[in-house]
Amino acid sequence: MYHFFYSHPICISIVAFCIGFILMPFVIKIARKKQFVVHPTKRMSHTGDIPNIGGLNICFSFLLCYVLFAYESFEESQFMIIGLLLIVIVGFIDDILDLSPLGKLLGEITAGVAMICFANVRITHLHGFLGIEEIGLIESYILSLFILVAIDNAINLIDGVDGLASALGIIYCLFFSIFFQQCDEIGWFSLGYSMIGALAVFFIYNLFGRNKRKIFMGDSGSLLLGYLLTAFVFHYCEINAYAEIPHSIHSNAAPAVTICILSIPLFDTIRVMITRLIHHQSPFKPDKNHIHHLLLKTGCTHLQTTGIIVSVSIIFILLAYLGRNWNMWLLVSIDFILCSIFTGFIWYLGKKKDKQHDFN
Repeated sequence: MYHFFYSHPICISIVAFCIGFILMPFVIKIARKKQFVVHPTKRMSHTGDIPNIGGLNICFSFLLCYVLFAYESFEESQFMIIGLLLIVIVGFIDDILDLSPLGKLLGEITAGVAMICFANVRITHLHGFLGIEEIGLIESYILSLFILVAIDNAINLIDGVDGLASALGIIYCLFFSIFFQQCDEIGWFSLGYSMIGALAVFFIYNLFGRNKRKIFMGDSGSLLLGYLLTAFVFHYCEINAYAEIPHSIHSNAAPAVTICILSIPLFDTIRVMITRLIHHQSPFKPDKNHIHHLLLKTGCTHLQTTGIIVSVSIIFILLAYLGRNWNMWLLVSIDFILCSIFTGFIWYLGKKKDKQHDFN
């Protein structure tokens, strides 16, 4: 049976989907009963109190499915699992109590230590970036923690409209899962396909749920997703640095490839934080300047906004695959230029819409 699932790993996603679909009504019911809900604010386009612990359902269905299909890999991945649970707890506490930026950062670092120091899932090779190949242990720990915090917060901040973070998570996990599958990394592609199924359930409830069926991912979900994607980034880079893998999928520019794949959330986070600093504001101050907010200003609906950003992200994934053996500076430069053009165009449309509104 397991051979069948490993040969047809999309079935793993189907099992995770079924688990999540069964559990979701109970999660929503408990959230409403315990008042684990988010109230409407000026920054939100929703009305009514909506549960914000969808990440717990993602976590439960994802981990149950992973343990079911990759139990043989559980011993070697136990510290990764501990880190995943820690980051979910940090996110859940933030959803309920609204942690300070420092408190949230310390929680991310604590969970990161479990992955980087104990599970030994980290960056050890820069693939010739700046002329550097292998790096020392301390440098590896520091760089890996920095990357973890950057990706985790980028995914957390992109979670601003219905379906966006989960849809991006699905396509990101699909890319890495297919790669790990071709490398015969059963434990790793089981992680990816399990997360795809869990995210698919949330995507449906979040984007199409109405009244009492709607639920938000919350920080418990976005931090979990960012944490897992960081682990995928690390393992992807390490495999391409050390393992013998099929030439057709090998990447000489692995770090640049991962930047290109995650370029929308990463670029948007950097742009927004720089903008806040220029205006003498805290880089952690919430605002409505993210790419999804800019698209909403043009008159796009949540569904259209999600569709546009996901479509552009798929283009970046194709660029990453095509440029996997290019010079890293070239790939990153093209990625940066395209991100700038896309964001600038959306910003222009939003400004044009504002002027038309003021004129009318």
